[in-house]
Amino acid sequence: MAVNLVNVESVSKVYGTRALLDSVSLGVSEGDRIGVVGRNGDGKTTLIRMLAKLEEADSGRVTHSGGLRLGVLTQHDSLDPAATVRHEVIGDLADHEWAGVAKIRDVLTGLFGGLDLAGFPEGLDTVIGPLSGGERRRIALAKLLIAEPDLIILDEPTNHLDVEGISWLAGHLAARRSALVCVTHDRWFLDRVCTRMWDVQRGTVHEYEGGYSDYVFARAERERIAAGEEAKRQNLVRKELAWLRRGAPARTSKPRFRVEAANALIQDVPPPRDSSELMRFASARLGKTVFDLEDVTVHAGPKELLTRQTWQLGPGDRIGLVGVNGAGKTSLLRAMERAARTEGEEQPASGRIKVGRTVKLAYLSQEVAELAPELRVLEAVQQVRERVDLGRGREMTAGQLCETFGFGKEKQWTPVGDLSGGERRRLQLLRLLMDEPNVLFMDEPTNDLDIETLTQLEDLLDSWPGTLVVISHDRFFVERTTDRVFALLGDRALRMLPRGIDEYLERRRAMEEAAVPAAPQPPKQPAPEPGRRTVSAAEARAAKKELQKIERQLDRIEGQEKTLHTQIAENATDFAKVAELDSSLRQLTGEREELEMRWLELAEEA
Repeated sequence: MAVNLVNVESVSKVYGTRALLDSVSLGVSEGDRIGVVGRNGDGKTTLIRMLAKLEEADSGRVTHSGGLRLGVLTQHDSLDPAATVRHEVIGDLADHEWAGVAKIRDVLTGLFGGLDLAGFPEGLDTVIGPLSGGERRRIALAKLLIAEPDLIILDEPTNHLDVEGISWLAGHLAARRSALVCVTHDRWFLDRVCTRMWDVQRGTVHEYEGGYSDYVFARAERERIAAGEEAKRQNLVRKELAWLRRGAPARTSKPRFRVEAANALIQDVPPPRDSSELMRFASARLGKTVFDLEDVTVHAGPKELLTRQTWQLGPGDRIGLVGVNGAGKTSLLRAMERAARTEGEEQPASGRIKVGRTVKLAYLSQEVAELAPELRVLEAVQQVRERVDLGRGREMTAGQLCETFGFGKEKQWTPVGDLSGGERRRLQLLRLLMDEPNVLFMDEPTNDLDIETLTQLEDLLDSWPGTLVVISHDRFFVERTTDRVFALLGDRALRMLPRGIDEYLERRRAMEEAAVPAAPQPPKQPAPEPGRRTVSAAEARAAKKELQKIERQLDRIEGQEKTLHTQIAENATDFAKVAELDSSLRQLTGEREELEMRWLELAEEA
């Protein structure tokens, strides 16, 4: 029977006049991997902070089991700014000690791309203080994962990670024995990692078995029972459910309720996008040419990111753009945006970007544009336009679009200066859509948006008849809103990937494996030197025989070293055992070095 790690009994929490949590009772047991979802501001972070006893409840009780080892990643780290990465992540372990621990190697490679931390100025010896928030957050995550907590609590762990980093983290957490409670808006990550879901809504927490797909199925079933058929037909949950059941590849292996009910629920729901109809609308609005890139080279300062690339972006294209950090995704979009803004006057270092005459581009960058703090939300949107045509006969007023993006009637009169970072991001997106663009570039649009807002955005984009390019680490969003994936793999080229992000990850793994240096091989026999002693045929045969014997011994030692590394990783918390295994490892290393020296001597005679 699984041991209970945390008990939450009748917990309540009030901010001002609003009850974030109202008599909530929950439990976390050994082996649980729980995803926490809900709208921004509904209490997700408050709930996990109370689980970790970082925040007191107004009433009720939170109980931890005796000796519980807890690891928590919050939005703000507690790293010592004067310390180095080495000190915070590895502690006092010498290089030969931590390098022999498979878990440490795995975490450093997964989060930083290698043991040398190539992205940091001084590698492991980089001082933390001057680093960016994203870099500090990865360091805090690495420190937590290298430890051995019984329960891991993570608040938005995928922020500042690229697609590869998220894929690695998902696999790592799914393989660990630690229990997990995780707040994230990354739906692919929730599906890959979690076995239970908590949905925080209006002061209560609804529990569901399974990952995100199972949660969507179960929520849709609950609403099917609770609502009439016509109300269900209008529900956005059903639209997302239809896409999950039809379009998403095998997102759940064993749904935990009647799948027949889910299929009945979606049988009359059309696909989320009518691609041919959207293409016709887009062609009518844009003509034949949107962006044509001919032999384009893109630089970031002195660094050449893309070399002589030719690419055509047509009317109605929906492109997901993925790639390693620093490969040039944002730089490419900025070069295209500059060409559009200057009507083709500003061009890249070499090559040419041709922009269609009817292109009206909106660019959602990662930077949030500053607005006058005294402006009200609705006024900021109405500054752009009072009404917006979203295509296919769908028209909304500024107020209606505000409500769609989570700004209720009261919130619409909030001064811009009082908005949170996530709310400012939503407002930035709203203002772009109100301007009725026919080409939309979105650079990390999911940052700071909750799942409900993302679902609303996806619904809007389904009927939006224009050309779309999305850069995002959110795999679910890319797969949901785009039709094709292009990748920048760090080799200064842009490639179309027919199998999407799965193919991207496969290619990246293959590139990394090819870049790993081959295991050292004994050097080839050197050419005879003038004056060297002549070796008889008998001596040469004896040398060859001993060489073969030494090579067998080296193979045996290599196998023993691998076994010891595995045993050290398995006994990482038993310091006496680790010391004993490390001593054996050093002894084997000495034997190997002696054999290799003898091999070199014999190679001259054989």
